[in-house]
Amino acid sequence: MKLKDKQLIVFDLDKTLAESKQEIDDEMAGLLRTLLTKKKVAVISGGSFAQFEKQFIRKLAGANFKALFLFPTCGSAFYRQEGGQWRAIYTETLLSEEKAHILQAFEKMLDEVGVKKPEKIYGDLIEDRHTQITFAAHGSQAPLHIKSAWDPDRMKRLQMIAVLARHLPDFEIRTGGTSSIDVTRKGIDKAYGIRQMEKHLGIPKSAMAFIGDDLGEGGNDFPVIATGVAVTPTRDPSHTKEIIRSIIEAQ
Repeated sequence: MKLKDKQLIVFDLDKTLAESKQEIDDEMAGLLRTLLTKKKVAVISGGSFAQFEKQFIRKLAGANFKALFLFPTCGSAFYRQEGGQWRAIYTETLLSEEKAHILQAFEKMLDEVGVKKPEKIYGDLIEDRHTQITFAAHGSQAPLHIKSAWDPDRMKRLQMIAVLARHLPDFEIRTGGTSSIDVTRKGIDKAYGIRQMEKHLGIPKSAMAFIGDDLGEGGNDFPVIATGVAVTPTRDPSHTKEIIRSIIEAQ
């Protein structure tokens, strides 16, 4: 099936719908409002639910939220709107001892790799997202130009992940966003999120399409490919707008 024939359109968030940690712009908000009148839409990303609210939910006032499904922290949680409120359907919350183990592993890794903590940190360097622990170079709220310049080819983070994997063999570790490393329980990634969509929404994978910017091997969208879901790569939010327009115009 072509994109126009799919029941569920699944989007990545950062660098797909919006620049990293930035709000969607007004044009994107308008396109998503229109798309939600024609298709069911899911968003899956490493960001927390609070980050989803900040980046795009509050920009979609008046949208058909009954057709929107949210899978923050790489699918380790699922939210849908019921009775006018966003309700968590499931959350794979990390136990306190799991969080402590992950935090300790990050400290060991930073020491082994020789990565020095920046003098100025914007927000949290290591953020507890409840279902996920996220390291962000320069902090979770660092300006986009600082984050983008730190590890554009992912080589720093891949080296860090290789060390983390020795300390955290029972967890899932991957690059996220522009300068982040995300850690969840083993087996929880965007492929897990796709399987949860199939389970909770009753939509077969053959009737879904995924749109994301990081589908190459090692990218945080890459696990989706193994599910068999149709994938459409995007370069950036401007390209995503073109894809959304094509879906709308084909209806």
